[in-house]
Amino acid sequence: MAPPSSNASRPGRALAVLAALIVVLVLAILGSDLASPGSWSKNFRVHLGLDLTSGTTVELRAVKPGGRTPTTADMQQAIQIMENRVNASGTTEAQVQQQGSDIINVSVPGQSAQHVVDLVSQTAELQFRQVLLEAPNTAASGATAPASPAPAPSVSPSASATPSASASAQAAGGPGAAGGGPQELARRARALPAASPSPSASGTASSAAPAGATPSPTSATTTWQQAQGDPSLVSAPVKAQFNKLNCSDRDWKQAVGYNNEQWNNRGIQTVSCGLIGGTMYKFALDKAYVVGKDIASASATPSTTSTSWDVNLNFKGNGTKQFGNLTTRMYDKYAGSQGAPNQLGVVLDGVVVSNPYVQTPTTNGQTLISGTFSQNEATTLANQLSYGALPLTFAQESVQSVSPQLGRDQLDAGLIAAALGLLLVVIYLLLYYRGLAIVAVCSLVIAGLIAYLSVVVLGKYQGFALSLAGIAGLIVAIGITADSFVVYFERLRDEVREGRSLRAAVERGWSRARRTILVSDTVSFLAAALLYYFAIGSVRGFAFTLGLTTIIDVVVVFTFTKPMMTLLARTKFFGGGHPLSGLDPSRLGARAPWRGTPRRTAAPVPARQTPAKEA
Repeated sequence: MAPPSSNASRPGRALAVLAALIVVLVLAILGSDLASPGSWSKNFRVHLGLDLTSGTTVELRAVKPGGRTPTTADMQQAIQIMENRVNASGTTEAQVQQQGSDIINVSVPGQSAQHVVDLVSQTAELQFRQVLLEAPNTAASGATAPASPAPAPSVSPSASATPSASASAQAAGGPGAAGGGPQELARRARALPAASPSPSASGTASSAAPAGATPSPTSATTTWQQAQGDPSLVSAPVKAQFNKLNCSDRDWKQAVGYNNEQWNNRGIQTVSCGLIGGTMYKFALDKAYVVGKDIASASATPSTTSTSWDVNLNFKGNGTKQFGNLTTRMYDKYAGSQGAPNQLGVVLDGVVVSNPYVQTPTTNGQTLISGTFSQNEATTLANQLSYGALPLTFAQESVQSVSPQLGRDQLDAGLIAAALGLLLVVIYLLLYYRGLAIVAVCSLVIAGLIAYLSVVVLGKYQGFALSLAGIAGLIVAIGITADSFVVYFERLRDEVREGRSLRAAVERGWSRARRTILVSDTVSFLAAALLYYFAIGSVRGFAFTLGLTTIIDVVVVFTFTKPMMTLLARTKFFGGGHPLSGLDPSRLGARAPWRGTPRRTAAPVPARQTPAKEA
């Protein structure tokens, strides 16, 4: 008999390692909520993919001037920017993949999927344009525009300048906050001031339209004569476009005769629309002197002077000089004004996403966009500023949505398939292995538990979401795990058939089965790794879960299946070969134990008879 291995004499060590692994996974899931038992349940939820919950898939086709095929470098840069936008929005398991030479597919799960798809669909170059005219899309009933813009909400100085310094700088009409820290660019109102016949002269927002308020619409849109700003700065064609523009139209871009290339033309004046504080506004914009590629970084941070959030903005290269020149010109001419033309329109895909006014010139490349931003608003604007410059223009080819009900039906179908597969395996084990089925079923349960905890941990820390293809990989893993202990059990039963005791058979059978199990799992893992590397889309989800559960199978068979057989071999039920244990020697056709070769004894030699002498 082979000497017992260290695993045979101390199976408790392997079981302790398994228990420690499960405890570590549980603690990783609970994290900071460990001291709050009431919130434990929410931590154990599995993040589900788009096909199991709900979400949106959009197909975008690259459009390059002249109809030329986009280069590989341009496509890869566009994909990277889109991925940055999606990841920055906090979405998990979003996919941005290239198809062919000019198609990008974006799949986003969750209830906010359409919002994120809209974000990645804003594919034009980000531009900073001076707002020359601005007005609500539709005029308030009986209202006429004032000669000067109504005042915006009161302003507080930036964190880098003291209130007194900022106030004195503004009173003197010179630049403020010109130090090494960020300079405050603007304070953005939630709703731009609506047209009013008699604006208040005070610095309060009493004369402005309340935040989120919408003027009473009429059949006619506002004209440039009703807009706030400086009409002398606007060309006659742009004034005509401003009058023609109706932001309520779904195709308002096409209504003014612009195509995508014209919207991105930074060298011309243009008109645009933007939803500001719940009210739709129309704008006349100057040429773009600063664009998205001039931005080094943008981030959302809590305000130091209020409960709102700010957006910190840093420029690079020539952008620092260009932005400094632009804000200096605007401040020198329109200092103290909070409306057009002292506003900067942040334009993305032809749409004004923000319109801060210039409070101080920004000459050091660091500025601050402040106002009544919520955290989500500030984060969204920072993402648009950081990832706004795409090398290509994209047009939506198709948009498909998965409803929550369809996703639920697919999830139920996947779970039913997994349950049926597990049930069939258990029935087979009970009929064929009898008592050994206890070890096999427990191995499956533990493998399933570790797989579940691993998926939850990956979802929490890596953004992994389980898709329908991933569930298919978990179902296939049932067969892989079953295959491992079938190999071991058959080796063990072969040893029993050879006439060895169960304790000896457990160790010799394990030494023969271990190599086979490792080779089998290595082949499965390599197949999963190659499939994950070369595949795209949902197939990668299948390959990932298949590789994950293959590793889990090795862990379970080494830390549970083998140690449990070592312990059970010491019991009378299994060690004595009970008929229901699955190891009954007589049922397995075991040979009689070897007792050694019997000693052969010499046969007795008969006595030699002496013949009688003849007479």
